[in-house]
Amino acid sequence: MARRRMRADPRRQQGAALLLLLAVASVGFAAVLISAFGRSDVERVRERRTLAVLAQAADALVGFASTHGRLPRPAISATDGNERAEPCADEAACSGFLPWVTLGVDGADSWGKRLRYSVTPEYTLTPVRRLSAIATKRLLTRDGAGNLRYDAGQAECLIYAQCLPAVVFSQGRNNLGTSVAGLPQANGSPGNLDEINNDLASTDFIRRAGSADPATPGGPFDDLLVAVPLYTLYARMAAARTLP
Repeated sequence: MARRRMRADPRRQQGAALLLLLAVASVGFAAVLISAFGRSDVERVRERRTLAVLAQAADALVGFASTHGRLPRPAISATDGNERAEPCADEAACSGFLPWVTLGVDGADSWGKRLRYSVTPEYTLTPVRRLSAIATKRLLTRDGAGNLRYDAGQAECLIYAQCLPAVVFSQGRNNLGTSVAGLPQANGSPGNLDEINNDLASTDFIRRAGSADPATPGGPFDDLLVAVPLYTLYARMAAARTLP
């Protein structure tokens, strides 16, 4: 008996293609940033591996939303990678560590630090109401003069001018972060204002070229960050029929 061929759902293929483009674009962007670090070949390998882990995490977040109709909340702690059970009371409560156990992914970067994660509280609720939900995460970068400008989102996130639903990031080799054993890492560069911002942020995150020069605007910087675009999230959820 001839076997029937399964026909691929074009919506799923489109959603997967969008996320693949996201991962490629994110890795490509970060590769440009890495070129400014001037580090050893070993460090470059670690950075590329961390970028791959971040891309997998972004894919897993969208996959979770496609299955559950929402994005996950942060992890319980740096040593417990399960999603928190309690709803997020505010943006700060929805910022913490990536729930790596819940997602089934690697929860650490190449330097043994837990990946950080911040998600819009409204997107952790089921169902996500796309006609009224407002994504609240913003990305900033620095222009040639060292001034901060919006790279994704804008000063006010609106239903017709959306920002980002979630970001996931590594705090890099140097300064700040939390080890897989749950130990906070010291900050050895007091002038690293942009890294300090990311360590404390709940809505506005900075992604820029890496530098070890304390005279660089924003100070030394080696954070690596990937965002989950809203259109990618909605496309995958719609294809999975988990978006009202």
